Amino acid sequence: MLIRLLRTYLTPYKRPIALLVLLQFLQTCASLYLPTLNADIIDDGVVRGDSGYILSHGALMLGISLVQVVCNVGAVYYGARTAAALGRDVRAAVFDRVQSFSAREVGHFGAPSLITRTTNDVQQVQMLALMTFTLMVSAPIMCVGGIVMALGLDVPLSGVLVGVVPVLAVCVTLIVRKLRPLFRTMQDRLDTVNRVLREQITGNRVIRAFVRDTYEQGRFRKSNTELTDVSLGTGNLLALMFPVVMTVVNLSSVAVVWFGAHRIDSGGMQIGDLTAFLAYLMQIVMSVMMATFMFMMVPRAEVCAERIREVLDTSSSVVPPVAPVTGLRRHGHLEIRGAGFRYPGAEEPVLREISLEARPGEVTAVIGSTGSGKSTLLGLVPRLVDATNGEVLVDGVPVADIEPRLLARTVGLVPQRPYLFAGTVATNLRYGNPDATDEELWHALEVAQGKDFVERLEGGLDAPVAQGGTNVSGGQRQRLAIARTLVQRPEIYLFDDSFSALDYATDAALRAALARETAEATVVIVAQRVATIREADRIVVLDEGRVVGTGRHHDLMADNETYREIVLSQLTEAEAA
Repeated sequence: MLIRLLRTYLTPYKRPIALLVLLQFLQTCASLYLPTLNADIIDDGVVRGDSGYILSHGALMLGISLVQVVCNVGAVYYGARTAAALGRDVRAAVFDRVQSFSAREVGHFGAPSLITRTTNDVQQVQMLALMTFTLMVSAPIMCVGGIVMALGLDVPLSGVLVGVVPVLAVCVTLIVRKLRPLFRTMQDRLDTVNRVLREQITGNRVIRAFVRDTYEQGRFRKSNTELTDVSLGTGNLLALMFPVVMTVVNLSSVAVVWFGAHRIDSGGMQIGDLTAFLAYLMQIVMSVMMATFMFMMVPRAEVCAERIREVLDTSSSVVPPVAPVTGLRRHGHLEIRGAGFRYPGAEEPVLREISLEARPGEVTAVIGSTGSGKSTLLGLVPRLVDATNGEVLVDGVPVADIEPRLLARTVGLVPQRPYLFAGTVATNLRYGNPDATDEELWHALEVAQGKDFVERLEGGLDAPVAQGGTNVSGGQRQRLAIARTLVQRPEIYLFDDSFSALDYATDAALRAALARETAEATVVIVAQRVATIREADRIVVLDEGRVVGTGRHHDLMADNETYREIVLSQLTEAEAA
């Protein structure tokens, strides 16, 4: 999976990678040539007392060292740029894929896991690529070259290498095999810490209100301890790797000196050759250690690559149309025919055979008990989710066939939990219409009953808004969300219980202003509060995902027991009449 990911996203960078490999090859060759020059200086210069030979070969070594430095700097430069580009491209691909997800896919992965996969997981793959470009490319060249040069110096002494390299390979392989499952567990537990922390930050007010600080501290301590335990397990194995490698290295150095001394004593080898052989041994071992360092990173990067591919290989259940309709009559006529919806793996569908019609110039209300499927029903129109059977039509065209941008301009949704983005009041209101003027923003705020409180904010339209709108009240957040949709000026307005945080006076004033503003548009309101929808032209009653009644308030009070129970749970008989 890791190789597949790297192959896909490194293909556009073949030229810089080829140049990088060439630079690494040149600098490694320079490193391999230096011990031989050093041996020549010892044997032919120092031993014979030839200063000229020492100076000339010393200058040559200095020049080769300069070439080595230049090539190394160039390789690191191209390696860092390519690795950064890889991280950028993978992050962008994950982000684009997540943006295409429907609510179903987002719920499957969970927001904390998607954040971790887009940031930490991509960072691990990027770091592996950087280390590969800067270390791993030169490691096999240095290892093979070192062995060849060592054999050229003394074949019998090279027998030490035959025993050292396999022992190192076996030790590293055994440790890496144990690391991989631990790294998978580590990433999963990192997701858990992210989720718990996100819940505690978002739900801080609820925690304080119920004095659950101690309980939440225990939850975080538990998840944090679990992450710490698995991190210690991986750390112990990583800490074991270097001592094992260094033990083998030191024993091999002792063996080389021991046997080399006997070779020099017998006249089969010179002192300079032994020095060069030790240098080549160290280069071989260093290449193995670089490979070891890479092997420490590979298991975690492989796990991260698998998690990234899980996102990239997941297709959205809301599929864009192959031949999208790019023009509508723009009347705003909404019709739902026999629509149903079932979540994957659910025993029962959320919606069953829903049919309703909402016409321009009319207000259609949807009411029902909690869990009856009201919000899911509204989500079918802008394609937050797609109906599993039946169809939803706008101006006679199935929404699945409408070009997404056109559908977004035609349908404006104020969700049950309105979300405001970090920025200003103006940037949030212009989210659906970037070209809106300040006059249009103030008009939308006036209709949404939000003009007064925005005028009191320091900066007015330029007043800062925190992420999620946490620096304004729930009612203010709802009014800003309604104003944002009004600025968009769609043909169909969907209000998903968007007045629940407003007091009765503000609710009444807002509905009166909306009636004038949306007189020619199609308006669909989902509400729990009977007073909000009793004057609607058409009221649709849902119960357990089915339509159990349609009509006006007085007709339903007389004929529909479900509606009557909902109304009388909020109003007296006289108020209802």
